[in-house]
Amino acid sequence: MIAGLCVLAGVVFAGMAFPVAAGLGVLSNEAGDSVSSSSADLVGTDAPLTTTVTDSAGAPIAYLFDQNRTNVTNEQIAPSMKAAILAIEDRRFYDHQGVDWQGTLRAVVANSASGETVQGASTLTQQYVKNYMLYVDAQTEAERLKATEQTPARKLKEARVALQLERQLSKDEILNRYLNIVFLGNGSYGVAAASRTYFNTTPDKLTVPQAALLAGMVRSTTQFDPIQNPKTATDRRNLVIAQMRDQGMIDDAQARQAAASSLGVANPLVSVPNGCNGAGDMGFFCKYVVQYLTEAGFSLEQINRGGYTIKTTLDRNAMTQVKASLDREVPPDTPNVANVMSLVQPGQEKHRVLAMGASRTFGLNADEEETSYGLPYQPVNLGAGSVYKIFTAATALEKGLGINYNMQVPASGYASPIYVDGSGRPIPVANSGTYPPNMSMTDALATSPNTAFIKLEEFTGVPDVVDMSVRLGLKSLATTKFTDPNTGERTDRSIAEVTKAQKLASFTLGVTPTSVLELANVGATLYSQGKWCPPTPIDAITDASGKPVPITEEPCAQAVDPGLANTLVNGLSKDDISGTSAAAAKQVGWNRPMAGKTGTTQQHKSATFVGAIPEMSGAVITFDNSNSPRPLCDGGGAPFACGEGTIFGGKTPAETWYGAVKPLVEGKPVSPLPTPEGRYLEGGAESRIPDVVGKDVDDARSELQDAGWAVTTREVDNRATAGTVVGQTPRGAALPGEQVSLQISSGTVPAPPPIPGAATPSPAPGAAPPEGGGDGG
Repeated sequence: MIAGLCVLAGVVFAGMAFPVAAGLGVLSNEAGDSVSSSSADLVGTDAPLTTTVTDSAGAPIAYLFDQNRTNVTNEQIAPSMKAAILAIEDRRFYDHQGVDWQGTLRAVVANSASGETVQGASTLTQQYVKNYMLYVDAQTEAERLKATEQTPARKLKEARVALQLERQLSKDEILNRYLNIVFLGNGSYGVAAASRTYFNTTPDKLTVPQAALLAGMVRSTTQFDPIQNPKTATDRRNLVIAQMRDQGMIDDAQARQAAASSLGVANPLVSVPNGCNGAGDMGFFCKYVVQYLTEAGFSLEQINRGGYTIKTTLDRNAMTQVKASLDREVPPDTPNVANVMSLVQPGQEKHRVLAMGASRTFGLNADEEETSYGLPYQPVNLGAGSVYKIFTAATALEKGLGINYNMQVPASGYASPIYVDGSGRPIPVANSGTYPPNMSMTDALATSPNTAFIKLEEFTGVPDVVDMSVRLGLKSLATTKFTDPNTGERTDRSIAEVTKAQKLASFTLGVTPTSVLELANVGATLYSQGKWCPPTPIDAITDASGKPVPITEEPCAQAVDPGLANTLVNGLSKDDISGTSAAAAKQVGWNRPMAGKTGTTQQHKSATFVGAIPEMSGAVITFDNSNSPRPLCDGGGAPFACGEGTIFGGKTPAETWYGAVKPLVEGKPVSPLPTPEGRYLEGGAESRIPDVVGKDVDDARSELQDAGWAVTTREVDNRATAGTVVGQTPRGAALPGEQVSLQISSGTVPAPPPIPGAATPSPAPGAAPPEGGGDGG
């Protein structure tokens, strides 16, 4: 210590005797690389700043920071604040060269002798250096202690850096930087944050007593805290006011008026919540913004310290309607049930996320049914059910079938050769309800028979359906690792890879984990003429100086042919009219053309609805989000866990979607469905069957067989000439290898049996008896 004091004393003596030499020569020559580096950092690197996340209109929704700080320019700080800090901390600021030599030596000697800090005497420039090393350079507790240790070595380095800094920056710039970096208590770093925290104002509007209070807190934010210690804070403030008067910064009258005023501190303090927990209902969206940026290459340190303004795509009105509808169907305090929704805007160049939310409150208190898990965008493990039939239909269209294809609908219990267990034994496929043996693909999408789509998947193949789902938007299937259902262990391969390799035909029934956001984006892709774009929450990013900050996003891609997408939208257009969500649509008076599809998992542990219109596409999943999911029942109130589930996609999920979207488009022009393309209506030439109704059976058989179709026939009673084809199934298009069944006329129609007890009528005079005894069948 003695040696250190001698060195410093020598330096100080040189500074006192030869101030110019000390400022420009002696210390500069002795400064090593670390000093030069520190000086350069102080000039070129900003202190940590608060990043502001806003909605699409620019209104803040969250603040992200390590230190709550917002930089302001010299002109944005009131003269009263500058005067107050100079009066109490460094009255000779504009006279010295960065170091107060006499004061520094006196403080070092006094503090070293006593073993504690009894004198300060650091200039504002030195304080700025210390604050920079504490709040910017120091990353660990050890480094923070080193930045504030009372040793000659630290004071000497501080003095050297201060001298260099004064040669690089003007006095006004140093004062501005100091006021932006200094800690002023209660989470407030810098004068801008402190002005808001204590007085709910901006630094350009600070009055003399307000500025004096803040300046007085620099010495000890704890001792002079106006909330915890109002009397000592008042005494300290008045001392600053007195110093301002003594130094001629204010007159006696101003000093008396300022000292007589109350502290005027906001009660409660205007605190800024840190992170997405302060975003309320928009917390899930905020968290998605952070995840999206980290995936785009931003580090959390950059986000929390960079002082960015992140203007997002969030539509606050859409968010309000989404949250209201989610909570209306599943109140936030409903145990173990989550209702989640995301809305995406279609577009050729961008798919903007308009809103996302959950019935569960965003937060950390699990006892209050809160969660911070990304429910509206992370995959729901229970699956989405029959909405996956969209991908099977899209694959069939791409392979040559048309949306008007008359699908086979096997009865419940159908044993498909591709739907088998681990031993290769067929698993009977069940339908929820009864269906005709054939129906168009459009009607099948609306009413959702399972057997029909398993049968269709025999034609499309499972791998191509999986690839189609990823292309249209379920990207997480290709990145999320598959979890072995038997062992619970996560494998090295993705869900998509395993599903394709094992040809799991259950894929079309929607048994895989599904992201609600990605599912909403599938609808946006279809309504964008097949153009997929990442569901982005970002409109623009600017840095602390207002300059645009680029963000690297995955480029848009044409997922499917525009004609296919437009036709599939038409094929999905009956769900709200005659399909499984018709009751929910009627309930709110829905009357717009749309594409929609419901889904329910086999054990009713989750149910889904996806709906799309030109303005927006949304998806909803209602599911048991407990650790041990059970089937859910939907009896008109909030869904609840039960023994045998009754929830369906057309109930709570569809009701949530219509309840949220209907108010958002009320009164706006109605857009028609996109125009379908002919080749996707009736299918390609390879799937078309010659129409042989009306032809002789031999000619019909030959024509069909020549076209590559297997033929079966059966005779039916009909008045047409015997041997004439009077019926054909399927008609229009068929799957390769599918048999064509022909109905052949017998040429006669038997008379109907007599009505018991009825008299045989006599022919009317002049009337001829009926021919053949038939009814002209």
